[in-house]
Amino acid sequence: MVASSIRAVVVRVASVAVFGAFASMVACVASDEFPDSEALRGADEPVESSSHAVSGTLVVGSTLRSTTNVNLRSGATTSASVLRVVPTGATVTVVQGAPSNGFYQVNHDGLVGWTSGAYYDLVTVPSSPVIEAGMSKAQSAMGFGYWWGHGRFLPEGPNASNKGQCSGSCPSCTYVGSYGGDCSGFVAKVWTVPSSNTNLATDSHPYSTADFHGSNSQWGDITRGAVKRGDAMVYRSGGAGHIFIYSSGDAWGTMYTYECKGCAAGCVYGSRTADSSYKAIRRTGW
Repeated sequence: MVASSIRAVVVRVASVAVFGAFASMVACVASDEFPDSEALRGADEPVESSSHAVSGTLVVGSTLRSTTNVNLRSGATTSASVLRVVPTGATVTVVQGAPSNGFYQVNHDGLVGWTSGAYYDLVTVPSSPVIEAGMSKAQSAMGFGYWWGHGRFLPEGPNASNKGQCSGSCPSCTYVGSYGGDCSGFVAKVWTVPSSNTNLATDSHPYSTADFHGSNSQWGDITRGAVKRGDAMVYRSGGAGHIFIYSSGDAWGTMYTYECKGCAAGCVYGSRTADSSYKAIRRTGW
């Protein structure tokens, strides 16, 4: 009888001990999985900035696309707390155009914060009436022939009888027609440079690609990451060069452009790429 009672007590004590140990284990697991609080861990941002970057004052409302996971912070410094990690390929909208320490204030899916311009490409910029007037000229020139050393187009565009035709290899090419232009004559019309070059139908060729490759008061260099609609890309090497008007797309990849491309192609709108020999330039005031 006594032995039986002792055995019952031992079993009860052992059961309590096992239950207590199990409860302790469960409590530890719950504590590890559901901490009371923890600061958001941000993305690693390399010291070296990407060649895909934006800089300078941007137009409010511009769209940027992230080139890597990048932190959205509470302030314009790397010591500010991370509000969110903007994933690679996501877009943000510029809220404040002037940067602070290289950071821009942006909106990502309704959350406003600061993010480094070093990890973004410029995707779109709200256009102005002046830029759109120039782009309308660019559209009007499409379909005309490539006329070396000239720039003369019609606002209504070409037809079968006036579009012109280039043959041969420029500059020793032959042109039949009274309208058309080469790459630099075309860009001068789109940009209205000089300011007197307003009439599309007046033949004018004030600048070469060598001129556009340099800088003056009418245009200047910008980073390719900051290119927007109406900007141009130009290269010049060994006495040869080319220039075209950017419309949309990835300035480092496939983009849509307006250009007087060459004798065989004429003046065309379409997609293309441009290697690193091309630099981006912007019309002053655009």
